[in-house]
Amino acid sequence: MNDLFAAAAPRGDYSASDIEVLEGLEPVRRRPGMYIGGSDEAAMHHLVAELIDNAMDEAVAGHASFIDLELGAGDTVTVRDNGRGIPVDPHPKFPGKSALEVILTTLHSGGKFSGGTYETAGGLHGVGLSVVNALAETLTVEVARDRRAWTQTYRRGEPEGGVSAAGNAPNRRGTAIAFSPDRTIFPASARFRPAALYRMARSKAYLFRGVEIRWKCAPEALGDGDDTPARAVLRFPGGLGDYLAGALEGAACVTPGAFRGEAALAGGAGGRVEWALAWPADGRAGFLDSYCNTVPTANGGTHEAGFRAALTRSLREHGERAKNKRARDIATEDVLSGACGLLSLFIRDPQFQGQTKDRLSSPDAARRVEATVRDHFDHWLAQDPEAANDLLDHVVERVEERLRRRRDREVARQSATRKLRLPGKLADCSRAGSAGTEVFLVEGDSAGGSAKQARDRETQAVLALRGKILNVASATPDKLNANKELVDLIRALGCGSRHAYDDNKLRYERVIVMTDADVDGAHIASLLMTFFYREMPDLIRNGHLHLAQPPLYRLTGGATTVYARDDAHRDALRKEAFKENAKVEVSRFKGLGEMPAAQLKATTMAPATRTLLRIDIASAAEAATARRVEELMGRNAEKRMAFIRAHATEVRELDI
Repeated sequence: MNDLFAAAAPRGDYSASDIEVLEGLEPVRRRPGMYIGGSDEAAMHHLVAELIDNAMDEAVAGHASFIDLELGAGDTVTVRDNGRGIPVDPHPKFPGKSALEVILTTLHSGGKFSGGTYETAGGLHGVGLSVVNALAETLTVEVARDRRAWTQTYRRGEPEGGVSAAGNAPNRRGTAIAFSPDRTIFPASARFRPAALYRMARSKAYLFRGVEIRWKCAPEALGDGDDTPARAVLRFPGGLGDYLAGALEGAACVTPGAFRGEAALAGGAGGRVEWALAWPADGRAGFLDSYCNTVPTANGGTHEAGFRAALTRSLREHGERAKNKRARDIATEDVLSGACGLLSLFIRDPQFQGQTKDRLSSPDAARRVEATVRDHFDHWLAQDPEAANDLLDHVVERVEERLRRRRDREVARQSATRKLRLPGKLADCSRAGSAGTEVFLVEGDSAGGSAKQARDRETQAVLALRGKILNVASATPDKLNANKELVDLIRALGCGSRHAYDDNKLRYERVIVMTDADVDGAHIASLLMTFFYREMPDLIRNGHLHLAQPPLYRLTGGATTVYARDDAHRDALRKEAFKENAKVEVSRFKGLGEMPAAQLKATTMAPATRTLLRIDIASAAEAATARRVEELMGRNAEKRMAFIRAHATEVRELDI
């Protein structure tokens, strides 16, 4: 047994001498990913962000009015501010060392822990400047303070000498830090990108409207084709609103103006929040960029959660007051889908997840942001009821799309677990592939019976629909989902609807609407075309939808029989196909079900002798088409009445 334990024991000794104690900045150099998220190009840019955050803290605290960001040759970056300057006098806990050297060489040192020096700050962990120093090949710091200047140089985190006087500085103050990254840490291929640094500087200027950021880039640092300016002065008195206006320049939005503002945080514990949000109507990709104390929180956090909750609950309540039945189903994703916005929070002692500070975790931020923003959003909606209703309609459309996607996913899951169930009233064709096949959509069992007898069983399918289908332009998604005729139609086509539509899954090459040649038939055809236009517009755009042209009259004289589509065609055929005084028997078809199968095949279904109209949406008239469909088939009856009044005098024949 002892031999067994001896064999299982790990080789080598493990004693106190194996325990390493990393001192100073050595932990940063050994494990840079713990402090800046890695050792790649993105992490290298994070070093610059740490320096800008420190300078911004001085500006937000009211001690600096400008920040210089300069990219020089050889990947050298300089960040300069006109704040108070880092203290250079000896530190009481480290005799013989200046406070400047302590900050640059000691992790978790700085002036932001007590809260007395900075009311709000982005650099809270006390590692930012020391981490930059640890990962820099060379770093030079210059401090102008008390009308004098001091300087000190470091190499890979180690001082090359003490803090030395650099002469008088009667007209300036602040801190300037210049560094170049250590190539033993970062790969030689990693470079500071002018465009990335310029965007960083620009976003900071938007976040704090009281600061001026001066950007400068050496010509040799700008690559070919890089349109980043070599010099720029960034100052935006309008804050986030200016940024959003620039990002959406020229874009049409759902509401006339953006929802923007700033306010002191509710709760009485200090802090403030600023926001700007708009809903573009052009379908562009949305975004919500959030910040805390000017630090970008790429992964969101509690402040974003509060902002989202405020918008969702406020708009939901507005919809319920407006008696919109779909308002209760509004979710956060519906409100912010496609929206473009920015959120900036300033609070004391924020809690971040990790040193890279990409997610805010302060527990009270959600509650305070929600209470503040919701009050302003309620007022914003109440001030312009028309715009508020436009926004509500826009969001409700997103709700309906989300519910449709959920329905399609459920159908997809069901189809994956069992064989596809085709509707019972579908007489399918026998050909396996979709090429050359077509499905006829007919009204009622009677017409369906005639069409089934007249069809080519190999390539032609028939789906009988019962009566007039639902008008999807004025119906809710619940009614659409509960409508058996439309559910059967979607299932028979197999291609899904709305965002789930897949043209490759369409089971037929042509979808043919075949209704009676009278007013009722035209109405049913209009309802079906509205369905395809709203639920499967790509089916139309890809040329799959057609309208059959069945005859309304049969004219017989002697051995001659012809068919007429309408009254005008009937009158023309009387003169063309028969002699002037010939006795012509005219019979009107009551419907497709009254036609013998042979006649239906010859006049309407046989490819060699029929006439089909292909339904299309002209690209130049898409907007006009959308307006006309909404006008004639939408929920607003007043628009239909206005159309009837405007065109009533144009009616020449009325089939009633």
